[in-house]
Amino acid sequence: MGTAAATALGSNKVNRRLTFVRWVRRTHGWFGLWGALLGLTFGFSGIWLNHRATLKLQLPDQQQSQRTITLPDPRPETIDALAVWLQQNLKLDRPANSTRVERARPVPWAERGAGQGDSSRPQMQPERWTLNFGGPNKVVQVEYWVGNKSASARTTENGFVATLTNLHKGVTMPIPWILLIDSLAGSMIFLSISGAILWWETHRRRTVGIAIFAVACVVTVTLALGPVQF
Repeated sequence: MGTAAATALGSNKVNRRLTFVRWVRRTHGWFGLWGALLGLTFGFSGIWLNHRATLKLQLPDQQQSQRTITLPDPRPETIDALAVWLQQNLKLDRPANSTRVERARPVPWAERGAGQGDSSRPQMQPERWTLNFGGPNKVVQVEYWVGNKSASARTTENGFVATLTNLHKGVTMPIPWILLIDSLAGSMIFLSISGAILWWETHRRRTVGIAIFAVACVVTVTLALGPVQF
C-alpha cells in the first residue's frame, strides 16, 4: 500500500512538471511570435547603430534642409500657440511631438565677466523655444528666440535605414509606440527567463550549461565595465 502511494505521488509530481514545461514552452512560443517583427526591426537597426558608433558611419539615405519662417504680426505669445500656428503654416498632419522652453539667462561671456568686478547688469540671452514635429521618416525641428520676427526650421527626411534607426531610438514617436516597445521589452525578459527554465528542465548536462552561462556573465560584465581597446 505504501509503495503504491509513493508511486502515485511520484507520478503526480512528474505530471505536474510536464504540465509546467509544456505551458512554459507554449507561452514562450506565443511571446516570441508577438515580438518577432519588432525583434527583427530592432535587431537590424541595432546592428547599424552599434557599428555606426564604432566606425562613425553616416546614414546613407538622410537628407536635411533648413529655412527661415517669418512669424505673423502679432507673434504667438506662448509656445503652444506657436505650435498650432506652425502646424497650420507648414501644413503638417500632426501636432508637435515635443516642445521645450529654455528660460532667459545671462550670456556665457557675461557670466565669466561677472567675477571680474563688473557691477553692470549682465547681457541677457532671450528665451528659446524648440518644437519637434513629424515621425520617424520625417522630422521638422523649429527653433525660435523669443522677440525675433522669424524662426529657423530644419527638416530631416529619412529613408528606410534612417527610419528604422529612429524607430529603434523612439525619435518623435507617440506614447502608444513607447508602450508597444515596453511590451517588447517585457516579452524579451520573459523569453530569457522561460528559455532558461526550458533548458534547465529538458537538459541533463547542466554543469556544462552553468559554466557557459557563468563565462558569458563574466565576459559581459568585463566588457561593460572596462571597454577593450583594439
